[in-house]
Amino acid sequence: DNPEDMGTIDSCEYIWEAGVGFAHSPPHSTFHDQNRTELLKLLLTCFSETMYLPPVADAHVLPNQWIQFFTSTENRHALPLFTSLLNCLCSYDPVGYGVPYNHLMFTDSREPLVEVALQVLCVTMENEANTQAVSVDGTSGGTAMDQTAEGRGSDNLFLNYLSRIHREEDFAFILKGITRLLNNPLQQTYLPGSCKRIQFYQELLVLFWKMCDINKKFMFFVLKSSDVLDILVPILYNLNDARADQSRVGLMHIGVFILLLLSGERNFGVRLNKPYSVRVPMDIPVFTGTHADFLIIVFHKIITTGHQRLQPLFDCLLTIIVNVSPYLKTLSMVASTKLLHLLEAFSTPWFLYASATNHHLVFFLLEVFNNIIQYQFDGNSNLVYTIIRKRNVFHQLANLPVDHSAIAKAMTKRGKKFAAPPQDTRDPQTMEGAQPALEAEPGTLKVSLAATPRIDKMTEKAAPDDGHCQATLKELAEDMSSHNAQPAGDMEETAQVVNKENSHGISGLSTSSPQPPTLNSEPLPPQSPTTPEPVPKTPTESTRPAARTSVVQWVATPEWVQSWKQKLPLQTIMRMLQVLVPQVEKICIDKGLTDETEILKFLQHGTLVGLLPVPHPILIRKYQANSGTTMWFRTYLWGVIYLRNVDPPIWYDTNVKLFEIQRV
Repeated sequence: DNPEDMGTIDSCEYIWEAGVGFAHSPPHSTFHDQNRTELLKLLLTCFSETMYLPPVADAHVLPNQWIQFFTSTENRHALPLFTSLLNCLCSYDPVGYGVPYNHLMFTDSREPLVEVALQVLCVTMENEANTQAVSVDGTSGGTAMDQTAEGRGSDNLFLNYLSRIHREEDFAFILKGITRLLNNPLQQTYLPGSCKRIQFYQELLVLFWKMCDINKKFMFFVLKSSDVLDILVPILYNLNDARADQSRVGLMHIGVFILLLLSGERNFGVRLNKPYSVRVPMDIPVFTGTHADFLIIVFHKIITTGHQRLQPLFDCLLTIIVNVSPYLKTLSMVASTKLLHLLEAFSTPWFLYASATNHHLVFFLLEVFNNIIQYQFDGNSNLVYTIIRKRNVFHQLANLPVDHSAIAKAMTKRGKKFAAPPQDTRDPQTMEGAQPALEAEPGTLKVSLAATPRIDKMTEKAAPDDGHCQATLKELAEDMSSHNAQPAGDMEETAQVVNKENSHGISGLSTSSPQPPTLNSEPLPPQSPTTPEPVPKTPTESTRPAARTSVVQWVATPEWVQSWKQKLPLQTIMRMLQVLVPQVEKICIDKGLTDETEILKFLQHGTLVGLLPVPHPILIRKYQANSGTTMWFRTYLWGVIYLRNVDPPIWYDTNVKLFEIQRV
């Protein structure tokens, strides 16, 4: 065509790949792939103005003009470009024709195109949409784009188009493509080297997050079947694999944020009851159980053996378990033991008194136990038995000393735990072929992240039944929101304390003691616990020792301890122990039982109907977007793109302000 004829071309006829809104699959051309890749890299470079703005909200008020034009009605090719990028990604198969080791015989020109297409997609949808989420009516059929849907960010056509996708066949195509790529690293564990390992799974997680957040119909489609477990397993695999690597802290955050978003929906908790049979080699205890067991075991591993800078995620991890707990029908003995181990570690007086916020972790765990006892008692004899066996933990919590001398004595023990040498305890048998989580290699590049918002700022509380929560839970929510988050220095210190406690093991616990962690930063000397001054929290990834000068000494007082101790939701658990412990002791004496199998059988056929307090309404904490999470995602995404484009070094040695480039 002549140049003057270009304006008459209908670009919808030239969409790059079949999929959403386009059924025709054009012939594959390596030449076209290479040209498209170079053009998209050029566009991405033009879009990167955001990198040169500091990570403060005021600096990002004005829109990125390149992205604004590219996604606006002024660009008449916006729809075919959006569709081309999305279809190109979701149709990509790294294995190639389903033949193992195929990538060793043929050059793959599609992967570079898919990677940069994914990055452009994420960046063009990376803006604050001020309008409300799309209304969900559950309908399907009609055109590829729902003309009646209330689009988000209507000025941004990419956001608009994404929010209006509604046909189930389109959702299935997108979900299948994303799960295929997310599970790609797991394929390497079955037949090593059999398929090309993709490197863009972080961007893939960002896109999945955005799709669920922007198009609620898509999220409900994901959750309505067990397909959501094909998303869950690779996320948990990556969380477990990255837990000791400080250069992958951002990956840990995005994985946890996705699970927090999904856990706000009832269907997610219900799907977790499906038996887990994938058996991906991971350095976690061998267990027989459900995907819920898998999730709890991995979370326990992250908390007890993860990198110190993951402590800001502890609230998120436990919130996810709280959200799904009312729907967990049968927890395994391994998962039950892990939950009790966390409670035992978090409820030691020296840990509770070490920070103004550590007691929140105990409240979350007690809420988990209450939900399961009240709503899923019948199938959870393993957890009930473990609670009975560790009943002293709950009695000690109920009788937690609050006087000055007891607090001082507990903090003295805390200092001794800092100085005590780690013991060489080991997890029970781990999965065959599992590799331990590795630290980052020295010299590995990483970028700083914006501060992580507190859990009470990231979630809104909702009761799925009558909209009201138990009085103690309401008080807890108010109590939690009244405290500031710990500074990064104190988080690292407390994480060391928890890890050291876990490395010693706790007497009376089962043999599932966590492996002692290898701490990746210099150990902090024993010092008084600290709490932050009322100033903004420093970014967790770029904290330097000098930042610790901004804290003032924190000392637990009897009044402070009493203020939250009286709100501990122990009534249901204590009532259960009051009823069941004498019964269990009696049958053990009468029948001379020493085998826990017989006790479990007794508990399986027991009932607490009419004996427990009135069931409390279920309280779900749903993710709620805010300016803090928006800035975190923006910093994280551009940091990933920067590190993925170091050859050639597009932005190297330029005045990047959005994040700091550091070496491990």
